[in-house]
Amino acid sequence: MVVINTRSTHSFRSFLPLYTPHRAVSTRPFRAVLTLPSLGGEKGKRAASPAPGAAGLPSGSRTSVPPSASATPRTGARAGPAAGAAPPSAMAALRKKLVVVGAGACGKTSLLVVFSRDHFPEEYVPTVFENYVADVEVDGRRVELALWDTAGQEEHDRLRPLSYPDTDVVLLCFAISSPDSLENVPAKWAPEVRHFCPGVPLVLVGNKKDLRNDAGTRRVLAAWKQEPVRPEAGRDVASRIGAFGYLECSAKTKEGVREVFEMATRAALHARRGKKSGLPKTANRKSPCYSV
Repeated sequence: MVVINTRSTHSFRSFLPLYTPHRAVSTRPFRAVLTLPSLGGEKGKRAASPAPGAAGLPSGSRTSVPPSASATPRTGARAGPAAGAAPPSAMAALRKKLVVVGAGACGKTSLLVVFSRDHFPEEYVPTVFENYVADVEVDGRRVELALWDTAGQEEHDRLRPLSYPDTDVVLLCFAISSPDSLENVPAKWAPEVRHFCPGVPLVLVGNKKDLRNDAGTRRVLAAWKQEPVRPEAGRDVASRIGAFGYLECSAKTKEGVREVFEMATRAALHARRGKKSGLPKTANRKSPCYSV
């Protein structure tokens, strides 16, 4: 079984008052216990039985817990065990950090909220920093996966690098409904991540898959002589930037959300950090590229 226990931690808005979002977002701490199907053997085959909940995503229970006193999420601040939670002895032994980056309004926060809370946020609120933690057990290996959300707006370009230190895997997101957001991946986001996180694996994620065939979206894009991003275009960019993999998902329908974090967890487990392997920062190690 793959057991995921998610909880929220500090927001950094109070720490960085000069970079306040347009609207405050509630960061009330919570704890939810999610159970996903087994990922299977070495090739990542999943069990045939689907997980309970909409679109294969499990529903979770929630109880309040106090946030950690430090900026880095730790395992010490936990409430009592919820139903189905792993015992304390089975809690995560490895710690991995996942950072989500990409253009503003491309669906980064919705992806995290749906994964951690099984709830789609209908209203868009620009993000500064939001953090969640998922205790993941996959193939007998226990991982505490810290999920870091970031803001994609240009006014936060100087703030965003504060989230990069000690990152183990990066989800580089774009919106399938926005071809411009995909063009920005090799032009801006991949170089930024490679600069601040040398040797760290990237997973390219196409969000808002449900809008690919949406009539309204296609009509708006057609007025600008554009169309929604095709799967082959995403795969091509993933290959160009040397991504570990390429996946598409929809936070609204929950299609593909679980698979994104399964791939990210495996990338974090299997990757060898550049600073640990002794490779230079400019090294470009090729990794397997899985695609939709």
